[in-house]
Amino acid sequence: MGVCIGAMGGVEVLLLVFLFGSETSLALNWNPVPRKTVRYQDSLDSMAKFGIQGVFNYSMLTLSEHERVLYVGAREALFALDPNDISRQLRPQIDWQAPMDKKRECVIKGKSNQTECFNYIRFLQSYNHTHLYTCGTYAFQPKCTYVNADYFTLSTSPLEDGKGKCPYDPAKGHTGIIVDKELYSATLNNFLGTEPVIQRNLGQQHYSMKTEYLPAWLNEPDFVASALVRESGGSKEGDDDKIYFFFSERALELDCDTEVTVARVARVCKGDLGGSRTLQKKWTTFQKARLDCSLPERHVSFNSLQAVFTLPGQDWRGTTFFGIFHAQWGDVDVSAVCQYQIADVKKVFEGSYKEYREASQRWGRYSGSVPSPRPGSCITNSDRESGYNSSLQLPDATLNFAKKHPLMEDKALARPLLLTKGVNFTRLVVDRVTGLDQRAYNVLFIGTGTN
Repeated sequence: MGVCIGAMGGVEVLLLVFLFGSETSLALNWNPVPRKTVRYQDSLDSMAKFGIQGVFNYSMLTLSEHERVLYVGAREALFALDPNDISRQLRPQIDWQAPMDKKRECVIKGKSNQTECFNYIRFLQSYNHTHLYTCGTYAFQPKCTYVNADYFTLSTSPLEDGKGKCPYDPAKGHTGIIVDKELYSATLNNFLGTEPVIQRNLGQQHYSMKTEYLPAWLNEPDFVASALVRESGGSKEGDDDKIYFFFSERALELDCDTEVTVARVARVCKGDLGGSRTLQKKWTTFQKARLDCSLPERHVSFNSLQAVFTLPGQDWRGTTFFGIFHAQWGDVDVSAVCQYQIADVKKVFEGSYKEYREASQRWGRYSGSVPSPRPGSCITNSDRESGYNSSLQLPDATLNFAKKHPLMEDKALARPLLLTKGVNFTRLVVDRVTGLDQRAYNVLFIGTGTN
């Protein structure tokens, strides 16, 4: 059954479905013919639809598997829908509006009372079996609260400050994920949108952690997605779980006269507690690398990352990241899909570092000695044997190096799995299925924004 949430505006093509063998060669598929195409206008009579008059921006979707409820966050409203028939509400909607005084303050500060000074739901995920956690822009004064899943009501407790958990501006990129009752978020941390941050908070221990406000760490990023990879499972090294973040940002390391945007993958370790003197309450494990989706023989790179979907394997070693990338060739928009195996991404983070060289005022590969324990790494069994049981015990040499060298030298490389001209891919979901021939296939469901 098809799904259509809210008004689609000028969207013409809603869904494209492609089928690839899981071991498919990465030979380029130019303008591949989808196995199925669902156009918005053609689907009005055949698809299940949901929308409430006067409610807009149905952008947050969370499927609760154990409840079989599809939770939807929109502008100043939340809904609980039947996933088997999304036109049916399972419970009355929640109205969560920003108060008029907050909206007036928003307008006084120069924002629009037509598009910006509302409470846009930008985060909505399950917190435990009884509650969800949600955050909204709240007329450029972000707030968060809990939702009782049984009664579908907002918590009666005072609203929590949403700074660092949710963007001020509803139009800005944002991502977040709840891991073991801790919120890992990537957003813009101030009203002006000039302080990007990747932060952890909400946890029972309230071990708040965040990135440094340094351009070498984050430089005008557009956050796209985040993912948990349970790398501690079966690890002989006693490794830690990782949280990965995907975004585009303005590159500092490229020797170009013009500003260049590149795609990135960053990661932090779940057990990171910051340093004791250097990097206090800051990530000691933050590292980032370039995601390269390109056709090197044609000197073509796709630098603008639009969406990422994480496909789990039988264990974490089978994790695959699928990314949608955009480029423009003259007046023609081009969309590409690239896939990255977790082993290839891990290898990049275990490689060489980049550094900024003051003498030449350029970035290059770091070729000097690397402190021990290795900067940016999680605490492992070998570190524990050396007396380092947490990041709080790491020596300043390791922490200072990590602070100055967040960028890795190598890239996570991939050729496009498919490439389409004249179509803007916007959303991506991937499922792995077994065909009648007993082979495994990856099915790509791709949404577009073609007018």
